[in-house]
Amino acid sequence: MTTKELKQVLMLSDGTSVTYRLTRPGSHRRLVILIHGAASNMSRWSEFIEHTTLGQDWDILRLDLRGHGESTWRGLLDLSTWSRDICEILDRERYQDAVIIGHSLGAQVAMDMGMRYPSRVAGLVLIDPVFYDALYPRYKWFYRSRWITRPLIWLGAALNRLGIHRRHVRNRDLRLLDESTRKKLLAVGKGEEMAKFYGSPWPDLKHFPAINYFQELYLSIKPVANTGRLRIPLLAILSTTPTYTRTGITAEIVSGLARGEIAHVDAYHWPLTEKPEQTRLLIEQWCSNTFISSHRRNGS
Repeated sequence: MTTKELKQVLMLSDGTSVTYRLTRPGSHRRLVILIHGAASNMSRWSEFIEHTTLGQDWDILRLDLRGHGESTWRGLLDLSTWSRDICEILDRERYQDAVIIGHSLGAQVAMDMGMRYPSRVAGLVLIDPVFYDALYPRYKWFYRSRWITRPLIWLGAALNRLGIHRRHVRNRDLRLLDESTRKKLLAVGKGEEMAKFYGSPWPDLKHFPAINYFQELYLSIKPVANTGRLRIPLLAILSTTPTYTRTGITAEIVSGLARGEIAHVDAYHWPLTEKPEQTRLLIEQWCSNTFISSHRRNGS
């Protein structure tokens, strides 16, 4: 892909700045938006951007969600806030809608977008989405204890806004981390060690505000209301090795959606890290078959 990504910073309506990168070689085409997961940033998609063929037919936008990477924010976070931020980016760049591709927490944001702003979402790709009903019971406690944890989160966010927080949180390049992980762990068959490392809070907390991290534990498993009413094309890419959710139950939920399709990747919870090429090809094929091929068949 030779077209250069352009870095953009948008001042949102509430005064928050959000950073994103847009690949658009000429006039507007269909748009794909890439959304990272919890305690992550847009560099998780760097490898995908470098190798994908989507740029032949699509404009591609990846962003640091509010509270991540270069989109600094130390207040309260919510799925609805992130969805509204994305709508403001669409307005700024003059796109009516987009295919939203999200991993884990990013899949939660994508589904929230589809429910709140269906006219802005042409399709969804959910990479190992976390449905509450599919969670193993040991992971449900954080949401069930929200009457205790939410007030503590509000207090922490308020202290952050008053300036009581770590002064320097060093961003990290997740593309370099993923490449190193494949070389040092996955290439020698240490998948379980990789899953423990990526699932541990301690490496993330070195590079991510603590109050944001605990908010995202809650938001990553918070049920997205009325997903059964989604009426847009949807692909769920599900990991076959159980990590946080039971794959069979997740597949049943997706199968119950009106236009949901399922693909499987032999991975834990991080297909973009563990099987980047397979995951990329699944996304490219689905986008082509669902949008580009049908567009050409119709002679448009």
